[in-house]
Amino acid sequence: MNTIDVNFRLFSYRWKISIRHQWIQFCIILSAILGGTIVSYWGSSRTLSLLIVLLVGIGATLILMRHPSLGFILVLLGGMFVRWSGPSGLNAAALVIAVLLTIWLVDMLVVKRRFQFANTRVLLPVTIFLVISIVAFVLGQVPWFIFANQAPLDAQAGGFAIFVLSAGALFLSAHLIQNIRWLESIVWVFLGLGTLYMVGRILGIPAVDKIYHLGFTAGSMFWVWMVTLSLSQAIFNTQLKKRARGVLFAVVLMTLYVAVVQAYDWKSGWIPPLVSAAVLLGARYPRLIKFAAPVALLLVGFLALRLIASDEYSWGTRMDAWVIVLEISRVSPILGMGFSNYYWYTPLYSIRGWNVNFNAHSQYVDLIAQVGIVGLFCFIWIFFEMGRLSWSLSKRLPDGFARAYAYGILAGVAGTLVAAFLVDWVLPFVYNIGFTGFRASILPWMFMGGLVAIQQMNLGAADRASK
Repeated sequence: MNTIDVNFRLFSYRWKISIRHQWIQFCIILSAILGGTIVSYWGSSRTLSLLIVLLVGIGATLILMRHPSLGFILVLLGGMFVRWSGPSGLNAAALVIAVLLTIWLVDMLVVKRRFQFANTRVLLPVTIFLVISIVAFVLGQVPWFIFANQAPLDAQAGGFAIFVLSAGALFLSAHLIQNIRWLESIVWVFLGLGTLYMVGRILGIPAVDKIYHLGFTAGSMFWVWMVTLSLSQAIFNTQLKKRARGVLFAVVLMTLYVAVVQAYDWKSGWIPPLVSAAVLLGARYPRLIKFAAPVALLLVGFLALRLIASDEYSWGTRMDAWVIVLEISRVSPILGMGFSNYYWYTPLYSIRGWNVNFNAHSQYVDLIAQVGIVGLFCFIWIFFEMGRLSWSLSKRLPDGFARAYAYGILAGVAGTLVAAFLVDWVLPFVYNIGFTGFRASILPWMFMGGLVAIQQMNLGAADRASK
């Protein structure tokens, strides 16, 4: 028998509890760990901390093995609230993704004994991008400039890990989210927690900045996807009640108020979200595009000139940095110089009279320097395929959450690409945004994988209907 039955009797009442042997084994293991933790308290606080982390990790792993989709909510919670930071800014969000990847790969290798991936064009450029990243990591061990140091191995490994975990998050959400309810839960948790932050910022509650981690709230992707997912559901999800849609519109307005009014000087906080909003409004009201497009172009041109004029030194130094980094990249333009290396080569070139280390402050220039033109091409290819998939699904899916989500991904792709032009918000550079920024940069990869999951659910439903 696989269970132990325990009978209780109190006066005239009887109870029967069935306990599975598996849970008894888990309790024994956890009791042993707890006992070791208590004993260690009297010896070393460091050992106590390590055992507590181990205990939490084991418990979380057991939960994720049973409910892997829950991992994406843990990614959000870890990125937003868990202040623990390891080497190079390693954080809870990155660790959860790493654990999910391990569980998923071990399940295919050991349990199912076969690798089965979603039937979608999107995963091809993602896979090639991962292969190129591996090649670039190997090439990073080559001393490209004999008069300059290379990046330390831990910095190279950190940059490589950010690429692998980001692409891995897309694979994970594409394959592990197999129920639309789970995807809805992830989106609503994200929007709900993000809304609480906006309310705290508007009301000027100091505690909000202590509760939410700066690495998450100071990431452009947080603002892009708050506006994108809220507005797409408010506009396109006709199954929502008017009150719910009104709340979502209010969330959009609050987010833009905080980004544009309270933090106007931080361009990455409001320019990309406005681009996403413009795409959504254009998709919802296509007849207005031909009338609004000329005005929008003039407005964009005016704002661009005004923003550059108001921060001329910053834009000037950025362009100088781009020229120098691209010049450095000429030694290996096709596959790049490996992760983090170019930062150590920049002192060989003078930037406005200074020979110092600096980064490119642009995702696209970073990609050319680290993984080459081929890597940049694959990066753009990923977003192109995602944009095409979102447009296709938005025309085929019935009204409701999934269709609105597809429109949201289409707009989110546009906003994310604009944010990537401003700074390395999508694949953080180790010596700039770094692993700390991974807390928010994981959002587009996770949500884009959710669209692939919707595609697979739709294909599965079509196959069952045909049978």
